[in-house]
Amino acid sequence: MASGRADIGIVPSFELTRQNLHIVPGAGIASHGPVRSILLISKVPAGEIRNLATDASSRTSVQLARVILKRKFGAEPAMAPHPPQLKAMLEHADAALVIGDPALRLDPATLPYRVYDLGAEWTELTGLPMVFAVWAGQEAATGPAVAGAFLDSCRYGREHLEEIVREEAPRRGLAQDLAREYLTRHIVHELGEREYRGLRRFLELAAGEGAAALHF
Repeated sequence: MASGRADIGIVPSFELTRQNLHIVPGAGIASHGPVRSILLISKVPAGEIRNLATDASSRTSVQLARVILKRKFGAEPAMAPHPPQLKAMLEHADAALVIGDPALRLDPATLPYRVYDLGAEWTELTGLPMVFAVWAGQEAATGPAVAGAFLDSCRYGREHLEEIVREEAPRRGLAQDLAREYLTRHIVHELGEREYRGLRRFLELAAGEGAAALHF
């Protein structure tokens, strides 16, 4: 997207502070509470975290961790990127930020550490949904017909959810029940006014309280 080689992409929310992109309205990736795939795993209480090993595969999740630790727990740890291997991460830091499939492969109930689900922490902090990514692109490429096509595609996927779970869960090393629960309970793919309010609030906090203008 930044190089101009693509007209539209699935864009991490934090990129909206760095690129002048227009959002394709209606479709994206959000949560209304626990998201399950973005876990802050800590050897100490959150307010005592002084250094955090981060899976750098998502700038948005790293910024979300920074905002929550500062605003909710009063912690401003040093952050360093690390491959998403929990044991190795915790050998070098007080806490680890694990994202995506590596987080889904962990069972928080069995870990001997404090586990903070950052989707849940954000909603508890703000009362708003958390939007992790949106479809966005150059203004000329994001008209109403495109928005309709993306929503149709989203709904088609939801109608074929069992096929997706059956094919993708084993490929990713996930139990089918977990994949189904993740896609139906934790992740929201259709975005409306409340989700965009949450997105604006996240961008304000992540960028330092400046006005967060969203372009549609």
